[in-house]
Amino acid sequence: MAVLLLGTFDTKGSEYAYVRDLVAAAGQEVLLLDVGVMGDPALPADVSAEAVAEAGGSSLARLRDAGDRGAALETMAAGAAKIVRELYERGGLSGVLALGGSGGSSIAAVAMAALPVGLPKLLVSTMASGDVSPYVGQSDVTLMYSVVDVAGINAISRPILGNAAAAISAMAAAYDARHRADDEHARRRDHDERRRAPADHLSGQGADRPLVAATMFGVTTPAVDAARARLEELGYEVIVFHATGSGGRSMESLVASGYFAGVLDLTTTELADELVGGVLSAGPERLTAAGAAGVPQVVSLGAVDMVNFGPMDTVPERFRERLLLVHNPTVTLMRTTVEECAAIGGEIGAKLAAATGPVALFVPRGGVSAVDVEGGPFHDPGADTACFEAVLRAVAGSDVQVVESEDDINQPRFAVAAADRLHELIQKGAA
Repeated sequence: MAVLLLGTFDTKGSEYAYVRDLVAAAGQEVLLLDVGVMGDPALPADVSAEAVAEAGGSSLARLRDAGDRGAALETMAAGAAKIVRELYERGGLSGVLALGGSGGSSIAAVAMAALPVGLPKLLVSTMASGDVSPYVGQSDVTLMYSVVDVAGINAISRPILGNAAAAISAMAAAYDARHRADDEHARRRDHDERRRAPADHLSGQGADRPLVAATMFGVTTPAVDAARARLEELGYEVIVFHATGSGGRSMESLVASGYFAGVLDLTTTELADELVGGVLSAGPERLTAAGAAGVPQVVSLGAVDMVNFGPMDTVPERFRERLLLVHNPTVTLMRTTVEECAAIGGEIGAKLAAATGPVALFVPRGGVSAVDVEGGPFHDPGADTACFEAVLRAVAGSDVQVVESEDDINQPRFAVAAADRLHELIQKGAA
């Protein structure tokens, strides 16, 4: 396997040659992929820019003749993504390193997003000190700020690029070691399984446990902790996602990719931000991946009593007279109204009713968050009831199983019951 260096070799040939030599000196095989469009490469590549353009559905000549930089970047990004995925699937990659400004970083980000979680991905970019969400998205890209432009080897860029080469080399070596260990484990497991009768794959005995995705917020942490402990007792490995927008998007992406046997979506607060206008929205596709893929899911209404903003002075003027709670110096919470709660409940119910797989809805009538319980600053039975009634109307007549409880969401017995129900749904699907 090799470390792939991906970049614009027409403008950054010397920089990539410098990094190539350092990675090779660290004992890694190196592959070079050129995504430069406008000039001749200053560094020979294993995968040429022409090959990348063709993989993206065009040709280098057409891109140059058109003179449209945006269209060229889009084409090269699509081509690079296709090629790096093919290299990975052939077992040819142990890591990817890219260096660039805004254009090169955008191409590298698309290509890296085509690779699975766990494969090392390092992007050294001039854009890494601002809003990096367009470059990271839902992937596990590691970003390093270049400090100066990626334009030559100098007193400042030399140690930074040296660190990048050392980092990708070490990550690739660790990835190679894990890969070899996994292969050995699989070989031994296959050998052992031939010697004994098949066991229940949900028993939790052995190294490979089925994965369950769970969503958590600070105000639903006790619920998720209790549910996670129960699921681990039942033999699952629980992967918890922080419901901060990016967390929800990451979970949806991984669910759609087939990583999970089930989803414990106790914390659906991101839908409140999407509908009302908070800063932690996961987008309109939140709460759809499991349903579309037929993955068993247990869903509740955790933290739909709130919409999230930054520091108090960043709350939009139209919301300044609302019930606001300073959660910490960087987070301000706003209580959702009766009308908003009804809309949120209706949206959640509609998405659950459309699911193609087994679904259970758990309704915590005692409160949907730690601050929504009796005596809490967001306690509002009228708003909660509007949400409960709307979600129940939306799932009426569907195959969604409904479990109502007088407990609040953070009561251990509520959480354990949700975990047990998810286990039942997964077992029935596996039968």
